[in-house]
Amino acid sequence: MEKFRHLGIKLTPQRLAILHYLEGNKDHPSAEDIYRVLRKRFPTMSLATVYNALSTLKEKGCVLELAVDPERKRYDPDTRHHDHLICKSCRRIVDAPDAIKIDLPESAKQGFTIVESHVEYYGICFKCKTRKDKPTKEAVHVRRS
Repeated sequence: MEKFRHLGIKLTPQRLAILHYLEGNKDHPSAEDIYRVLRKRFPTMSLATVYNALSTLKEKGCVLELAVDPERKRYDPDTRHHDHLICKSCRRIVDAPDAIKIDLPESAKQGFTIVESHVEYYGICFKCKTRKDKPTKEAVHVRRS
């Protein structure tokens, strides 16, 4: 609990459980994933509580909200600059080993001051590629945001 005091938020048992669940988590879970795991320990906790806690943690800069899954937002406790690899078949998200620095020429910025960047690589993960199932969508797509 002491290590989270610097956040300046009320540390309820549910928020602490969410923080502990996210700490070092590389799975990029959704609010639903977190709720599914934690409701066993907190049967009275609602999905809305998880969403509200994640919103507060996002505001405090403790988690990144990833809008890479069209069905639900995913969360990343690693707030350092890094990019992601996303499987178009199973929607698994992993951290890209090295972030790519893209220097846009001034003419391409159209008056924008770039404050951050994030590159998403879409493809098919090894596990899905080795399965007999064929992906239903285009196999490779790169999106920059």
